[in-house]
Parts: sequence; structure tokens; C-alpha cells
Amino acid sequence: MNFKNLRSDFPILSRKINNRPLVYLDSAATSQKPKQVLAAISDYYQSHNANVHRGIHTLSLEATEAYEGARKKVADFVGVKDVAEIIFTRSATEAVNLVAYAWGRVNIGKGDEIVLTIAEHHSNFVPWQQLALENGANLKMIPVDENGKLDEMAFIKAITKKTKLVSFFHVSNVLGTINDVNRLSSIVHREAPNAKILTDGAQAVPHMPVDIGKIGCDFYVFTGHKMLGPTGIGVLWVRKSILQTMNPFHGGGDMIREVHKYETTWNDLPYKFEAGTPNIADVIGFGAAIDYLTNLGMDNVREHEIELTNYAIEKLSQINGLTIYGTKDISKRGGVISFNFADVHPHDVAQIIDEEGIAVRSGHHCAQVLMERLNVAATSRASFYIYNTKEEIDSLINSLNKVARIFKL
Repeated sequence: MNFKNLRSDFPILSRKINNRPLVYLDSAATSQKPKQVLAAISDYYQSHNANVHRGIHTLSLEATEAYEGARKKVADFVGVKDVAEIIFTRSATEAVNLVAYAWGRVNIGKGDEIVLTIAEHHSNFVPWQQLALENGANLKMIPVDENGKLDEMAFIKAITKKTKLVSFFHVSNVLGTINDVNRLSSIVHREAPNAKILTDGAQAVPHMPVDIGKIGCDFYVFTGHKMLGPTGIGVLWVRKSILQTMNPFHGGGDMIREVHKYETTWNDLPYKFEAGTPNIADVIGFGAAIDYLTNLGMDNVREHEIELTNYAIEKLSQINGLTIYGTKDISKRGGVISFNFADVHPHDVAQIIDEEGIAVRSGHHCAQVLMERLNVAATSRASFYIYNTKEEIDSLINSLNKVARIFKL
């Protein structure tokens, strides 16, 4: 497949930054949006704008059909057979917090254990840290090596009869490391059969085929804006048997069946967890993004990123004074490369190459515990997606060589 032909679908890629063609290498933070997604959002507002689930007039029925159609597309995309297990949230962050509040605060108490890796995004770290502090649970953190590979022996040792939740990333947003989530889930089931498993798939679902049903986890989260969709839409998958035991996260309209003076009964799943008017237009736009990726084929998406990542690592390795973090085994990493120049702050690197029209991320990437493990305050990060090319990587290399010359590296 010639991915270069896709670039015309992305209006923003025609922009110039500082009179240079935009080279967007920050898709791990958020992806760009194709015109098909933009058109779907516009069409909803121009032709079908109405609230969902609550009306019997034509516009409401059309909006509901499109909204629920998007839910079905999401379920099919990640191998979920029961659409009632797919809950729309504002983000993957809110999805984790929903689990922490609606399940965690009821099921995790004093002396119980929560097991995390030190490479988790803050969104999958802070909610559990705070829950442990509030409820007196013990937080256990599994180390990773310099390539982001989880210490499996430490993982096994950390899981005990007191373990109530184990959570780990599917793909690291800093190092690109791909966890063998099926194997990790099987270990948890063996060592602590009653423990629940949450997998953070924010960097996995946009970039490779994911079949949630085969992983063996109980909760799985991801987000639309990293996979060509709009911001403001996240997805939480929860095993139905668990969902049925959980109380709502928010109270209000649409999540109720009946409200009386002194009691309320809840709506059916998944609406029990989707209080208020949802983000209808962006869910519909997310559905269009799913269509776009489905038409491409996620095996093709993954193959394209492997090719780009391999090329980028080869070229980056030739730059004086530059350190690349993460494994060089391309089969075990996603399209994310974090790097540093010795004694040059990543913010300086990002500012200099922005003058060339190149967008990369600089900072701690919401993973400060991992930064401590790497013994750095921050890194620069280039991340790739379907619209990127080898020529853009060449532009990155040229700009980084300019940084090396400026700082006499």
C-alpha cells in the first residue's frame, strides 16, 4: 500500500510552519484528522443535530442511529462481541478514573495490593496512587529495564493473594515498548485468580490489530484522538459481569431508568455509565475514523510504522551525541522514538527544529516515574503514523544535525 497517497486526506499537512512544509511527528500526543472525519462531524451538525436516546422525531432517531452505529464500529474494531461493554468517556484518562472510582473504591481497601509498572502514563498511575493513599492499600511498582522491558520475575513476585488490581500499558508512550499483554494476563490469572486486570491501550489500538477478548484483561482503555478521531472521546471496555456490579460514576440524565423522591433505578448498560448529553458529534466522527482505519487494514498500518521506525532508528543512530531510548528490536516496539542530546535540553531541541517546520514532543511525556528510571528529566520524542514518510524522517535528521552543529556536538 502506498501510504503517501493518504496525505491528501489530511488538510493540515498542507500547512507551512516558518515557511517550511509541516512535518508532524507528534502523533503519540494526538493524531491529525482526515477530511472524512471532519466531514462526518460537519454533517451531523448541519443535517442531523439533535439529542440522542430521548426523542422520537426524525432528527433524534437519525442522531441516535449514527451514535450507536459508532459504538458498534468500535466494538467490532477491537473484537468485542457485546456492544453493552463499550462505554464512551471523555478520554482514556477518564476511563481509568471511572474504574478507580466506580470499581476500585468499593473493591480495594486497607491492606489490599495494587500492582503497576513504573513505565505507566500518569493517567494510569495517579488514580491508583491516590486510591491507595485514601483507602490504605499497598501500591507495588514493577521495574523495567532501560529498554522498557518489564522485569517478569519481579512481576510474578509482586502478585499475591492480597492483589486486587494489576495494571500495565500495552505500548509505552515513551519507549514504544510493546508488552506481551496476553502473557502478563495469564500470569496474573495463575498467581491471583481473583485479581482484576486493567490494560492501557491508548498507544496500541491506533497502531496495530487489537483483539481485547483474547488478552484476558477485565478493563481496557483507549482514546479516539490518537487514532484519527476527534478529541473528547475515550473508550472503556469492561467485562460485563463486572459492569453489572458497579455503581454509576456520574448521576444525571440518560443513566437512569426511574427517579422517585427517595430512590433511583439505573438504566441498562452501557447507558448507566454515560450520564448527560454525550459528545454526539465527536462519537460520530470517531466512527468515521474507525471506518478509515478499517479500510486501510491495521496489519498494513503496523507494517508501515515498522518500516518508518526501523528507518528512523538507523538514521538517528548515526548522529553524534544522540542517545536513543528503548529497544532496537522493531518487532517489540511501536512507532515512538525518544532521544536526547547530551547536555542539550529537549525544549531547546524542539524549538530549533520547529524553525524547520518539524513538530516533535519534548518533556516528561506524563511519565515522570519512568524518567527517574532513565535518569533524565525529559526527552525529545518523535512519533509516527500513517501519513508520515521516510522523506519527513530525512528532514528530522537534517534538523537534528543542525542542532548538533549549533551545540558543537
